[in-house]
Amino acid sequence: MTLTIVLPAYNEAERIGPALDELFGYLRRRSDEGRDGAPGAANLPEEIDVLVVDDGSTDDTVALVEARVEVTAPSPGLRLGVLRVPHGGKGAAVRTGLLAATGDVVIFADADMATPPDQLPLLVAALADHDVALGSRIQPDGSDMRATQPGYRRLLGKAFHVLASLWVVGPVQDTQCGFKGFSREVAHDLAGRQKVTSIVFDVELIYLARRRGCRIAIIPIRWFDKRGSRMRARPGLAVRVAWDLLRIPLIHRGSRRSAAERA
Repeated sequence: MTLTIVLPAYNEAERIGPALDELFGYLRRRSDEGRDGAPGAANLPEEIDVLVVDDGSTDDTVALVEARVEVTAPSPGLRLGVLRVPHGGKGAAVRTGLLAATGDVVIFADADMATPPDQLPLLVAALADHDVALGSRIQPDGSDMRATQPGYRRLLGKAFHVLASLWVVGPVQDTQCGFKGFSREVAHDLAGRQKVTSIVFDVELIYLARRRGCRIAIIPIRWFDKRGSRMRARPGLAVRVAWDLLRIPLIHRGSRRSAAERA
């Protein structure tokens, strides 16, 4: 099995270096443990590609990633690459990464490592018998790791969830967790159908996965609120979010999987 990790990035010059250090430090330790035969080290594939998709950054994000490519190249089984796309929003960057992924399983994560790398094996394990694995910041005891977010973010999140649940995704409680995994076939299928590039793209992917009859696992994960979000609450964003939520079911009325595809 092989794994592609997609990291969408936009003006992440201050955070991308430490994030890649954290990610590759973890992956190298796991690789060393695997060669030493340590128990549990086989939970991650031996071949892992990390693909940073730069969403038209105007800072030094790309230069910082490219400077690490040569350093990473000699690492057995670990590769780092970067794709540059015109600025189109996080959804567009994730779509590009999913379509470009070559791993047997594909996971996208936030470029700031808000979800620590040691959570990767949880999604990889779930994808052994599911098509889609959705990271969730809501824990089995009902506690929510988003409680550390500013009050206005929590309030907006609750309002968003009510609308998304009623109209689009049903009982999925944490649609916006930036840590999701797919089999390669499903990643390509869903991304190929994706139309939304705003922050609502997660909802669209979940909606499509349900419509296409995918086997979905919801996996509680650890998560930390990393300040520096690019999202700014403003009237224009609220209108865009409402419009995208409204149109998702309308633009995908023909996306249900056929009986032949399900067989």
